[in-house]
Amino acid sequence: MAGELRAWIRERPAGAKLPSTRILAGEYQVGPVTVQSALQLLVADGLVETRPGVGTFIAATRQARPVDVSWQTTALGWSDVFDVEGSGVRTHAPDVIGLHTGYPSPSLLPGALLRSAVQKVSRDPEILMSAAPASGLPQLRAWFARDLDGQRTGGSGIDESDVIVTSGGQSALSASLRALAAPGEAIIVESPTYWGAMAAAKAHGLRMIPIARTKDGIDPADLDAALAAHGSRVFYAQPTYANPTGDVWSPHVRAEVMQVLAARKAFLVEDDWARDLYYDAEPLPPIAAADENGHVVYIRSLTKSLSPAIRVAGLVARGPALRRIRSSRWVSELFVPPFTQQVAVDVLAHPGWNRHRAALRRELRTRRDELRAQLTRAVPEVEVTQVPRGGLSLWVRLPRGHHAAEVAERALTLGLAISPGSEWFPTEPYDQFIRMSFAATPHTRYVEAANILAEVLR
Repeated sequence: MAGELRAWIRERPAGAKLPSTRILAGEYQVGPVTVQSALQLLVADGLVETRPGVGTFIAATRQARPVDVSWQTTALGWSDVFDVEGSGVRTHAPDVIGLHTGYPSPSLLPGALLRSAVQKVSRDPEILMSAAPASGLPQLRAWFARDLDGQRTGGSGIDESDVIVTSGGQSALSASLRALAAPGEAIIVESPTYWGAMAAAKAHGLRMIPIARTKDGIDPADLDAALAAHGSRVFYAQPTYANPTGDVWSPHVRAEVMQVLAARKAFLVEDDWARDLYYDAEPLPPIAAADENGHVVYIRSLTKSLSPAIRVAGLVARGPALRRIRSSRWVSELFVPPFTQQVAVDVLAHPGWNRHRAALRRELRTRRDELRAQLTRAVPEVEVTQVPRGGLSLWVRLPRGHHAAEVAERALTLGLAISPGSEWFPTEPYDQFIRMSFAATPHTRYVEAANILAEVLR
């Protein structure tokens, strides 16, 4: 109905009056509530305006006048700090096959649990009208503490006083880097690594020192050498189902990294973004679970398994590092809305949460296998570097002679969105890769996606 009214509006001048609710309800054979819902969509789009007691009218088109912003080039000076938007957060036309985004489709998320929790929480006037404690609701902080402490492998134990609730993992990551390293200092990162971490580091003026990934994760000797050579005290990593490669650190690498951190008096910012996104065997415990003396700043995100609309993450740290991170976090967000936190608490406490996680893992495994099979069928010349055991994407090496950015650009013109691998390297890529995420797009479109990629490579 709203779509047909938009077409009706395009053919008439500003100020024209729309038919009454009664007339529209009769014409479209719907109830007045449906008519009002359609009109609300048009109001939100700025196409119509309502005048109480008079009616609804086509809004005048507002043209913004051109402005001269050339002066900003001189005022801002040279910088590439904010030229870091990743392709995974870009929006495209609805008919584009979206293998670029790292957010699961709504069909994979716990819609019924979320709707029930939202309805319940919305009836609580105190939650709707009040601010939350700065570090987060005690119930949610306690959940994150139990989640990590339940996997403890010799660490000193976690309680809710060690936890800060943030608006998603990116917020926690940005606050951690701001707190632990001063502008101009070096931090160590894996290569390739999560583009959002690189964006946060650049925005804070940090220098990134890459160390290469290995079949076991990283070489702890490389980490030791990099920390020593550059005087760094911070290492950012995703040891479990790394984005974009899907890599998992082996147990011996995890243990040796802890030894390096202790010897160098350094911090690991452990980004555990995919803890819920494993397909078969449960993942290894977080490195933070074996941390005795506060070397690990642990970030546990729920965005991908709960909902992008309910952005919550738990940040776990101890000692002066926790106090600095808490202060750093307040610069960008005073607190996470209590409504959002309470919805998360209710969903996590529901018996259906674990059933949802199991169903999510089964569907992700099916999508992984189907996308891989279609790539093998249509584009045998590309290489899936490894079959991931968790996460949301395949890391695909292109044949020699093809450039990832050009392949991604050409694919988009044919209706397929993918992420060029260059976005995921802190320095020059050592090969040509693309990331293909299978979380947002139904597997029924993978045949078409693989065929488009084959056409591009031809």
